[in-house]
Amino acid sequence: MKKLVVIDDDYLVVQALETIVNSKENLSVVATGHSGQEAIDLYQEHQPDLLLMDIRMEPMSGIEAAAEILKRDSSAKILFITTFQDDDYITKAMSLGCRGYILKQNIKGIVPAVEAVENGHLVFDSQIIQSIHPSKAEVNLKELTERENQLLRLVADGLNNKEIADILFLSEGTVRNYVSALMEKLQLRDRTQLAVYYYKHRS
Repeated sequence: MKKLVVIDDDYLVVQALETIVNSKENLSVVATGHSGQEAIDLYQEHQPDLLLMDIRMEPMSGIEAAAEILKRDSSAKILFITTFQDDDYITKAMSLGCRGYILKQNIKGIVPAVEAVENGHLVFDSQIIQSIHPSKAEVNLKELTERENQLLRLVADGLNNKEIADILFLSEGTVRNYVSALMEKLQLRDRTQLAVYYYKHRS
């Protein structure tokens, strides 16, 4: 059973999300809250497998709460859910290392998104992927080498350097260098932006 904490400043949204998530036998909402500070406190108390959280809240936003949580626990899985399709929010979410960013309008996609994150994948709503342009480099996937494409796909699947190294029979240091070179080539800041780039450009 996977434990979730749900945070949203709209009480009705919290109730709806709790009902949807609890409809799956392998998922359980163990706590709910309505602010960024509650997100921090409830995460610390329950150590959930995943935190499902809104971004725009007062007085502490979901972004601010996520930054504090990830500072304390870099392995925390945070899935942002919001009505705001705002490039600035998305960029900040990606830079933190969140596991996904989906829109509340896609209510049917919430459980699949949660399950995908639990299976180690990064998740971005299709509307999000189409709306952002993280790379300044005009590089098509077909222009990347076979090895670069392999790495990009595995990063997009949410694998870490050690897992990628095991699959490709490379050293962890070599994978780290490949990933760094790929980010430089595509003018991207982090692994999450690599994942978004892959989803946006794959055929």
